[in-house]
Amino acid sequence: MVLYDAITDVPRIKVGHYSDKEGITECTVILCEQGVDVSGSAPGTRETDLLRPGNLVGKVQAIVLSGGSAFGLDAAGGVMRYLEERGFGHETSAGKVPIVPAAIIYDLNIGNSKIRPGANEGYQACLAASCGEVAEGCAGAGTGATVGKILGMEKATKGGLGTASQRIAKGVVLAALVVVNAWGDVIEPRTEKTIAGPRNPEGNGFLSTSELLKSGKFSKVASPFNTVIGVVATNAKLNKAQANKLAQVAQVGIARTIDPCHTMHDGDAVFALSLGGKKADISVLGSVAAEVVAEAIVRAIFQAETLGGVPAAREIDKC
Repeated sequence: MVLYDAITDVPRIKVGHYSDKEGITECTVILCEQGVDVSGSAPGTRETDLLRPGNLVGKVQAIVLSGGSAFGLDAAGGVMRYLEERGFGHETSAGKVPIVPAAIIYDLNIGNSKIRPGANEGYQACLAASCGEVAEGCAGAGTGATVGKILGMEKATKGGLGTASQRIAKGVVLAALVVVNAWGDVIEPRTEKTIAGPRNPEGNGFLSTSELLKSGKFSKVASPFNTVIGVVATNAKLNKAQANKLAQVAQVGIARTIDPCHTMHDGDAVFALSLGGKKADISVLGSVAAEVVAEAIVRAIFQAETLGGVPAAREIDKC
């Protein structure tokens, strides 16, 4: 079996991107057409009430991650059309209804704010979906992502999309795909070094968002529209409550890599997908989920490129 160190290492997962590098708008679809157990919720989402334990619908056919702020939620309509045409969805008396939760990032402050992903872009992302390698960095929903915005967009660093996976005992796979559009800094956990954040006005590396917060030396009108959105997936069998727990624990990966995180300026969301019937301890899965989320976040930064006047971290002098 070929492994890609990506969320597509989980069987039955396909990933497709739609990217517009000129308008800097984008969306990513994670297809699981036959339906899988899912969990996850946060501001800037669609169809997430269905995912809570106790609600009727327990399976989804896709997850959409999109730019374009709330406008980008329209991309899910195109994904629904794609799935309906192929006979996938939740069975009802009037036919199958595809269940497609979605989460968005705010990226209207880069590129052309009038160009946003819609139904057509969501449909095109489905057509591009495959179970192979996944493009990272400024691809799909990561195209317009930025980080370190406490001093405003003029000192921000380019964010992006990253993915990672791990295979553990008994053939269990745990993987993540994350779009990094955070307000705070991104820290590489192994070295504890800041790899992205607000750029130093003197041109040397990054300033610390936490230190700027404590000093009060930051813009009072700093954008509150930031978020880290992602999906963790496994071939282990989970019930709805366990999937919710996995989504919750996976966010530890955000805490390990983004400082500060979960602020009032952020609206973070992580979905959890269960595909397959392998047995695994939920505590073990949660521990690994935090690791692959953290790795995916770091990859998103290292794979990003300069776009829309916002420089990539790898092009910034850190001396």
